[in-house]
Amino acid sequence: MKSRDRVTRILDHREADRVPLIMCGNHAGISKGACEKLCRYLGLSDSSAPIVDRMQQIVEPDERVLQKFGIDFRFIYPKPPRKWKPTEYPDDSYRDEWGIRWRRPPNGYWYDMVDHPLEQANTEDLENYNWPDPTDSGRFEGLEREAKKLYEKTDYALATALAGSIYEQSWYLRSLPKFTFDLYRNRVFAETLMDKLLQIHTAFYERFLDSVGKYVQVVFVGDDLAEQKGPAVNPEIYRTLVKPRHEKLYRFIKSRTRAKLCYHSCGSVIPFIKDLIEIGVDILTPIQVSAAKMDTQKLKEEFGDRLSFLGAVDTQRVLPFGTTDEVKNEVRKRIRDLAPKGGYILGAVHNIQPEVPAENICAMFEAAMKYGQYPLKVP
Repeated sequence: MKSRDRVTRILDHREADRVPLIMCGNHAGISKGACEKLCRYLGLSDSSAPIVDRMQQIVEPDERVLQKFGIDFRFIYPKPPRKWKPTEYPDDSYRDEWGIRWRRPPNGYWYDMVDHPLEQANTEDLENYNWPDPTDSGRFEGLEREAKKLYEKTDYALATALAGSIYEQSWYLRSLPKFTFDLYRNRVFAETLMDKLLQIHTAFYERFLDSVGKYVQVVFVGDDLAEQKGPAVNPEIYRTLVKPRHEKLYRFIKSRTRAKLCYHSCGSVIPFIKDLIEIGVDILTPIQVSAAKMDTQKLKEEFGDRLSFLGAVDTQRVLPFGTTDEVKNEVRKRIRDLAPKGGYILGAVHNIQPEVPAENICAMFEAAMKYGQYPLKVP
């Protein structure tokens, strides 16, 4: 089967010729360091891998790498705004268009937040804040032509980069302690801030999906609602304050495209899965199997008729520190648990980080090709 047909069939909860594979995008892809090691290992010294997410240092791999591993996706990224440029500082830090300052520690892999511009703000300050322009024409320049070409000239499944954060972006701007306090004791501020973000993201998606909505098969959205041991936000607070805004955004997105909606949350996201299904989420990623209660067999049994899964190959221990045999066994387990009757796209849990040996990346996709053929006969 061709990639687009394969992915479409799997996301309709039907079996295809094999399990689809992903290693691209800004939350299902590969870091600059890992990609450079992989390209050297494969003998691709002249490879091109442009950075698509500066903060995480994520790259779009060379087309030869994607083809070698049978990666079924290609991504559509919005362009930089025309009317704004990042502020650069001599300490390897920069200020993004939201006003947040990010700095990379010496020898660090990615950038950390070092300034939250709304930390001392009050509700009235939000009206006059210098918000990003979601409709800046530069963001959409050439996107429709690019998406149309990929759709008509290739057979890959097309996806959009992750965007649309409401809960996370709120605490990025406010700081986590202050925004957590707001959710309990300063709700007017919290709701005003989230409503502003909803307005911005809705305006962005209106223009973005006008350009690419008819060509893409998956739209990525997300907010990290959980951490290693459980929820990062009280589920009742989520249902009362965040979920209604998620629902408005996701219903709007799905009114503008036939693409499936893929929701990203790290951690033990179990308490939120039913809520996410209710508000239109079709696919859950990255399936952090090292987090509490994220048992892939149980996830499939309870939610597999209503939800597809993307990711699930452990990046916390197995990929960076395991042997190639352990990687192959990990892949085999995830396919055995998640792939029956479709509904599973195999990839790493979140992005592949620089510690991961090239041999283990190769082992992951080689095992996926071996064990992911339908009808499944996974030992």
